Amino acid sequence: MTGGDDVSPVDSLTERMARPGFWESVDRCPIVEETADPGTRRVTFLWRAEKGGALVLLHTLTDRARWEGDLSGHLMERVPGTDVLYRSYELGSDLRVSYQILPCDEPPGTDRDTWRRVLDEALPDPRNPAVLPGQHGRPPSSLLELPDAPAQPYVAERPGVPRGTVHEHVLDGRRVWVHTPAAGAGPYPVLVLLDGDVWKDMAPTTMDNLVADRVVPPMVVVMPDAVDRDTRHAELACHEPFVRFLADRLLPWAQAEHGVTADPARTIIAGQSFGGLTASFAAFLAPERFGNVLSQSGSYWWSDDDPEWLTRRYAAAERRPVRFYLEAGRLEWLLLDENRRFAATLRDKGYDITFREFHGGHDYACWRGGLADGLIHLTRAWGRDG
Repeated sequence: MTGGDDVSPVDSLTERMARPGFWESVDRCPIVEETADPGTRRVTFLWRAEKGGALVLLHTLTDRARWEGDLSGHLMERVPGTDVLYRSYELGSDLRVSYQILPCDEPPGTDRDTWRRVLDEALPDPRNPAVLPGQHGRPPSSLLELPDAPAQPYVAERPGVPRGTVHEHVLDGRRVWVHTPAAGAGPYPVLVLLDGDVWKDMAPTTMDNLVADRVVPPMVVVMPDAVDRDTRHAELACHEPFVRFLADRLLPWAQAEHGVTADPARTIIAGQSFGGLTASFAAFLAPERFGNVLSQSGSYWWSDDDPEWLTRRYAAAERRPVRFYLEAGRLEWLLLDENRRFAATLRDKGYDITFREFHGGHDYACWRGGLADGLIHLTRAWGRDG
C-alpha cells in the first residue's frame, strides 16, 4: 500500500506502550517497523497526554480526509491506563511527508476558517528532531522520511562548504531576501523563488551545496516575501500586476543591486502550489524576462470559476521561448491530473518540458529536494561557470 491505510500496531509494540517507563525507552518518534511487504512500513505516531486526545495531521493524507469531511480516522487512541496516545498506518516505504499533532478530543470542522485555526495551533512532534520551518507564520512541522524515500543530498548543511550571504532588503514596501553565492562573478544567473518568507531558511543551504558540488553554476537567488495569506492568495492567482512587479521592478533592481543577468535564458522563476501556477503565468506573460520555469505541485486547477484557465491560454497561444521543469506528487489527488494535462499541453505545443511524479504530496518536505533536482536539470545546458 502507498496511501496510508489505518492498521493496529503489532502486539509487541502495544505491550511496550502499556508498560511503566515506556517513554524513557523511546529514542525518537514516530516508530517505524517492517511489515511482511517490503514495499511498506508500519509507522506509529505517539503523543503523551494525561488528559485529552490528539489528532495526527499527516499532511497529504489528512488533506484528503479534510476535503471529504471526515478526520476521525486520524484521531489517536489511548493505551488503557496510560498517558500514551497512538495512531498507526501502513505507508509506502518511499514516502516522505511532514506532519504535526493537534491536541483535541474530537475532529475539528473542515471549513476553511476552522482549518486555518487548526494549522495555527498544530504542533511539531517533540520527540522527532527532524523539523521543517513553519509556513507563512505557522508553527514548524516534523519530518517523516521512510527508508526508500528518494535521496535529498543537498538540503542539509555540510562542514567545509563555502557559504553564500543572505541579504534582507525592502523594495516598494515588500521584504526581499537575496542569497548571493560564495564564488563566481557577475553577471550571475538568477533564480526568482516565490514565497521567500518560507524559502529564506531553506534555500541558502541547498544553493551552497549545489554550487560546491559544481552541479549548478554560482547564481543569485531572489526571494520576495508573500506578505501575508490574503495577499499571497490574491497575487499568486495569475495576477498580472504582481508579474509586472517581478519582471519590471524586482529583476531590474536585482540587476543593479546584485549583478544578476538580464538574459531570460539564464533566469529561472520557481514556485510551489499557487507559486508554481504564477511561475508559469509569469513566463507566459513576460517570456522576455523569464526563460525557465520550475513549478512544483502547481495549482493548474485554478480557478473555481474558470477551471484550468492557464492551461487553455498556453494551448491557444504561440509557443514562447521558455523551458519547463514540472513535478507533482502522486498523492496530490486534487491537482495531479491538472498537472499532467498542463504538461501534455506544453509537449503538444513543442515546449522543452520535463515532468516527473514523486511519491508524496503538497509538501515542502518533498519540494525542497525537488527544487535542487529542477535547478540541476534547467541549468545543465548553461555550463557550470554560469
